[in-house]
Amino acid sequence: MKKYFLLIILLAAFTVKAQKTQMSPIYQLRIYEIFESNKKEFHERFRDHAMRIMKKYNFKIISIYESKSDKKTEFVYFLEWPDETTMKKAWEDFRKDQEWIEVKKEYTTKYGDVVGNIEDRVLTKLDYSPN
Repeated sequence: MKKYFLLIILLAAFTVKAQKTQMSPIYQLRIYEIFESNKKEFHERFRDHAMRIMKKYNFKIISIYESKSDKKTEFVYFLEWPDETTMKKAWEDFRKDQEWIEVKKEYTTKYGDVVGNIEDRVLTKLDYSPN
């Protein structure tokens, strides 16, 4: 009887831990190299088109920044996702979105490439990270 009780306690603890792990969101850091010559157009495209289309696919943008150094200008933003599977599916759907494909084509035709190198990082929050 004592063994069964301990087994039940261990299973319950494991289940709670597994549920907590599953409920922890993941974060995505995106860094785009942008160009001073058409930076205004990049921001217009992202603000007026990309963000609106991303909402259709449940992108949760947490914050947006610009970083400038002597060598380059970067556009940086953070996203929050419930899990990596959801993130991958949303990006896949966004990239296939016909409106997004047309917007990218239009802007590239008018202004040239508005994005250079893209860095993408998936971040998992550590248990000792401040909230």
